Amino acid sequence: MRRAVSGWGNYPVEVCDVYRPENLDELRGLLGSAPQPTLTPRGCGRSYGDAALNVEGAIVQSDRFDRMMGFDADRGILRCQAAITLADIIEFFVPRGFFFPVTPGTKEVSIGGAIASDVHGKNHHRSGSMSAWVTRFTLMSAGADLISCSRDENAEIFWATVGGMGLTGLIIDADIQLRPIETAFMAVDNERIANLDQLLERMAESEDAFDYSVAWVDSMAAGASLGRSVLMRANHANREELPVGERDRPLTFLQKKRPGLPFRLPNFTLSPTALRAANAVFYATHPTRKSIGPCDAFFYPLDSVRNWNRGYGSRGVLQYQCVIPESCARAGTIALLEALTSSGVGSFLTVLKTLGPGNEGLLSFPMRGHTLALDIPNTGPEVIEALRRLDEIVLGFGGRVYLAKDACMTAATFEQMYPRLPDFKRIKRRLDPEGRFSSSQARRLGLVDGAERGGGPR
Repeated sequence: MRRAVSGWGNYPVEVCDVYRPENLDELRGLLGSAPQPTLTPRGCGRSYGDAALNVEGAIVQSDRFDRMMGFDADRGILRCQAAITLADIIEFFVPRGFFFPVTPGTKEVSIGGAIASDVHGKNHHRSGSMSAWVTRFTLMSAGADLISCSRDENAEIFWATVGGMGLTGLIIDADIQLRPIETAFMAVDNERIANLDQLLERMAESEDAFDYSVAWVDSMAAGASLGRSVLMRANHANREELPVGERDRPLTFLQKKRPGLPFRLPNFTLSPTALRAANAVFYATHPTRKSIGPCDAFFYPLDSVRNWNRGYGSRGVLQYQCVIPESCARAGTIALLEALTSSGVGSFLTVLKTLGPGNEGLLSFPMRGHTLALDIPNTGPEVIEALRRLDEIVLGFGGRVYLAKDACMTAATFEQMYPRLPDFKRIKRRLDPEGRFSSSQARRLGLVDGAERGGGPR
């Protein structure tokens, strides 16, 4: 089937051939017989930009591989196929006393996509990224071989695949270490913060006390209020912390009926004036307070609205996420926020988190420091120009941009941000000598041979 496809940000949109194999035999046949020169794995389509697009080739939609295969209750290890979502796992296992150990801001992502992006969450400073909790996975190479990968078996392939954006092959199944929990609730501590200096100080002071920490930042604030924010921290609640009425059913997984956006909002609703008002409302409605609430509400507030990405209008959104090393996090974050303000473009949602040490993943994003994520409505070419300026700032401070959120980085910038790129390309050539796996993003960034052919800002 040939159709228009985009990531979750609805930018860019590319017309691609899409295959949907039903089983391993069909998948093997597709690798050998598909007439398109390249293939791109795609799970739930929740990455931004062109990471799961392939304008010169075809997309392999993997959603039929969505089954749980076994669970070792003593060790808390789940074996599952790669297209099962975090939502499926959480909704099944929370009532049984287990939670997913590392989760991004949406649970509507596939296990394969989470591994390929080496996703992280609000607890990276304590628990690392997805790769820390994957004990093994099976990879189908371009030659249709099934390769078992772990830190001890085919370790080079393991570390090239986690964070490798699907370019080493198709992840078929994985073993995931789940986290035991006592309740389905979170003990949440929200604190209003006046400016960036106070925010960084409070984040550092509370790092050891909370498993999860994230700050919403008012991207429209300036001057003495630059970095005005709400710091949201939490731990999994124990039974004694619950309201009396909930203690007899501590693992009840509470979900509200989700309304949906039936259409894309008009673009004028994302004007600077509207963004300024939205930021002011968020700050006003989130006072300093402690509370006990369902885990779903803390981790996935946006998932409470189906198709919430339609709120970014017909032109979509460019999400931008970078990390600045700890040694210069304050100066780097100030430079980024000031550059964003002076550019005239606004961010509808801006968050700041602390990251712990990086790992051995060749293209894994995290490093010890602070990560800033921006949701910038696509108002025109000035947005690309602003993001290129942010790239320069990040590069100047020794940071890097997250591939799962990238839509416009250049190959030259990427090469400087990811110094282990040559090692990744060496392993990819060994696994995929004919370059069967590619994507619009991979060509734009020079991740594969034939760089900068197809893909790129529209």
